[in-house]
Amino acid sequence: MTHFLIVGAGAAGLMVARELARAGKRVTILEARERCGGRIYALPVQEFGYPAEGGAEFIHGAAPVTRALVREARLSLLPSGGTRWSARSGALSRDDGPPAHADRFYQALAELQTDLPIAEFLATRFPGPPYAELRRSITRMVEGYDAADPSRASTLALRDEWMGEGRGRQHRIVEGYGALIEFLASECRKHGASIHLGAVVTAIEAAGGRIAAQCRDGTVVEGDVVILAVPLPLLSEIALPPAAREKAAASADIGFGNVVKMLLRFAAPWWAHQGGHDLADMSFLLSNATVPTWWTQHPAGYPVLTGWYAGPKADRVASLTEIELVDMGLASLAEIFELPTDRVRGQLVAAQAINWGNDPFARGAYSYATPKTREALAALAKPDSDAVLFSGEALYAGSDMGTVEAALASGQETARMILDRSS
Repeated sequence: MTHFLIVGAGAAGLMVARELARAGKRVTILEARERCGGRIYALPVQEFGYPAEGGAEFIHGAAPVTRALVREARLSLLPSGGTRWSARSGALSRDDGPPAHADRFYQALAELQTDLPIAEFLATRFPGPPYAELRRSITRMVEGYDAADPSRASTLALRDEWMGEGRGRQHRIVEGYGALIEFLASECRKHGASIHLGAVVTAIEAAGGRIAAQCRDGTVVEGDVVILAVPLPLLSEIALPPAAREKAAASADIGFGNVVKMLLRFAAPWWAHQGGHDLADMSFLLSNATVPTWWTQHPAGYPVLTGWYAGPKADRVASLTEIELVDMGLASLAEIFELPTDRVRGQLVAAQAINWGNDPFARGAYSYATPKTREALAALAKPDSDAVLFSGEALYAGSDMGTVEAALASGQETARMILDRSS
C-alpha cells in the first residue's frame, strides 16, 4: 500500500494525510469544498474583528492531540473565563448551582448497568411533577451541549462525559482553529501530499487490486487505499463497494446532531450593564428564549455575542434564510434583556448565521453516542477486502466524541494502524 486517497480535508483527513506523508507514503486528498477545514470554518477577521469561528470554537478539557498540535504550530491558547448567567421569567441571575435533585440523579446514573436513551432514563427513574425541572435541565443540556436527540442519546456515554474527568475548562486558540488547519495543510504539502479542492467524490470503486474515487466533474483518481474522512451523513451519498457499503450502514447507529450557530457583532457590549446587573465578565448566558444559549468572547473584549440553537429543534428551521435566523437571534436577545428588538438591532454591525444541517458537505454539526454506537464503531473498524477505511470525529471511541480532538485523534489512529500493518 503506497498510494492513499483521502476523501475530506477536515481535521481528521488532514491529520491522517500528514502522518502518512511524513512516513513517505504517496497521499492525495480530495476535498469537496473550495477550502480545507470542513466543520472548522474560519470567518473573516475584518468582519468580526478577530478570528471568529463559524464552526468549532473551543478546546475541551485535556485534548492532548490538539494541544500538542497547537504547540507544534506555535499557536497560543486563551482560557475561557467569566461568569455564567441564567435568564428565567425575565429575571437575570448567576447560574451557580445544579438543579434540584441533582444528587439523586447522579446517584441513579452511577448505579445504571444497562444502557438506554437518556429520555427513557429520565421518564422511568424521575417521573412526575417533582422532577419536572430536573428533566428540563438535563434535556436542555443534552440538546444544547451535545446537539443530541434525547430519545436516542446514550445514557452511559453521557455518564462518562459528565461523571468522568470531564472536558474540564475550555480554551480557545487565539489565532483561531483556521490557523491550525492552515498549519496542517502546509505540513501535508511540505511532505508531498497533494490537495485537490472542489473535488466532490460521488463514488468509490474497487477493481483489480486498485481503488478509484470518481468525482462529480468526471475526474477519476486511482490509488491503493481510500480513507473516507467525511461527516457521517455523507457516507450514504457516496456509492461504495459492497463490503464498505455494508460497514457504512452501521453508521446509522451513531447519532449526528445539528446546530445553528449565529455570530452577532455590535458597536459596543451593550449587555454589560442590563437589568441592574454587572455583566461585564459574562461568559455564558442560558435562557428559555427561542435561541436559548449565548456566549461572549470573555476574557477578550470583542463586542460579539454567539447564539447556539442545537439538537432536534435545529432541524425544524431548515427553511429559514440567514436573515431570518439572525432576526430570530435578535428577537431572543430582546426577550432575554427585555428590550425592544429594534434597539438591539440598531447596534448590530455584522452578523452571520450558519445552519450546519443545510451545508451540503456536512449535513449537520457533530456526532453523539447512542446505545448501539459501540457496536457500530466495532463494525466500522473491521478491515475488509475493498481497501476502504473510515476516519473522523464520529469514529473516535473515547469520551471526546464530537470534538476536534476526536477528529485529530481518529486521524492519528488511522495513520498508525495503516503504518503498523505495512511495517
